[in-house]
Amino acid sequence: MAVGIVGYGVYIPKYRIKAVDIARVWGSDPERIKNLVGEKSVPDLDEDTASMAVEASMDAIARSCINPIDIGAVYVGSESHPYVVKPTASIVAEAIGATPELTAADLEFACKAGTAGWQAVMGLVESKKIKYGLVVGSDTAQGRPGDELEYTAAAGAAAYIFGRKKFIAEVEDTYSFTTDTPDFWRRDGEDFPRHGGRFTGDPAYFKHVISATKGLLNKMKRDINDYDYFVFHQPNAKFPISAAQMLGIPKEKVIPGLLVHKIGNTYSASSLLGLAAVLDIAKPGDKILLTSFGSGAGSDSFSIVVNDLIEKRRGKARLVKDFLENKKYIDYSQYVKFRRKIKGVDE
Repeated sequence: MAVGIVGYGVYIPKYRIKAVDIARVWGSDPERIKNLVGEKSVPDLDEDTASMAVEASMDAIARSCINPIDIGAVYVGSESHPYVVKPTASIVAEAIGATPELTAADLEFACKAGTAGWQAVMGLVESKKIKYGLVVGSDTAQGRPGDELEYTAAAGAAAYIFGRKKFIAEVEDTYSFTTDTPDFWRRDGEDFPRHGGRFTGDPAYFKHVISATKGLLNKMKRDINDYDYFVFHQPNAKFPISAAQMLGIPKEKVIPGLLVHKIGNTYSASSLLGLAAVLDIAKPGDKILLTSFGSGAGSDSFSIVVNDLIEKRRGKARLVKDFLENKKYIDYSQYVKFRRKIKGVDE
């Protein structure tokens, strides 16, 4: 039975800081940093993973034209849940009016926690256990002051509602590739994550993204030419383009969904925001291949075909470009305040 995306919504905070401004504070080479990311989004003092997830979910509901009470599952993928013991998913479900008859849970798998939720909800929808399911990837990513991560760790959310009827894009199939690769981690009680620099590229990101993408293509007996767009996880501006080159994908099929240079790495929302940017411009019949990546490490790939309903639903909620255009720059001192990086200050 076909399962598809009924609606989607996004949220990106309006505040931005330029990567070169961070570089100046820590004495890094601004030119080198500019090749990784231009600027990144920064959450306001009253924004967190839960509030952004609610914003994105409300837009997904508006675009889906469904009654939220018909949502039978709410999953929120993130590595920056506001509570260690207290689900974000129940907050989102209550805020959008989906409670009480539903299942809800928080998911974690670094930056692919959102797509892991996709697979779980798709199974529930396909088996007719639920009518609709909502999955959100939302993060306010952390980066130690002066660390490489601080240049890219950003904030954003993307929400997707899945159903069996009247969807704007069908999810044809999925394929995953997972290994125990320790490229990135944060122990309980630590404020900032750590990363194994030499593991980040080849053994982690490239191995998993390429293996999952090839695995899906082989499973479906297709090749690169069968797809109009490719969306990959975006830890920086270099990695997705390099992965595309390794796979023989033309750059123009990747650029429409590449947002990292404008908003940074939004972790669990990264590839899902890229997909939303593509859905904002895609035409009926277009095929999209999405591959996420989560450190630790794994990738999920999905084959997506855009349906005719996209034309009617697209304008019912905010587009990615609306958030890209609505921005306000802050300096490093404001950034430190917003991200609460000064210990001992009353929050």
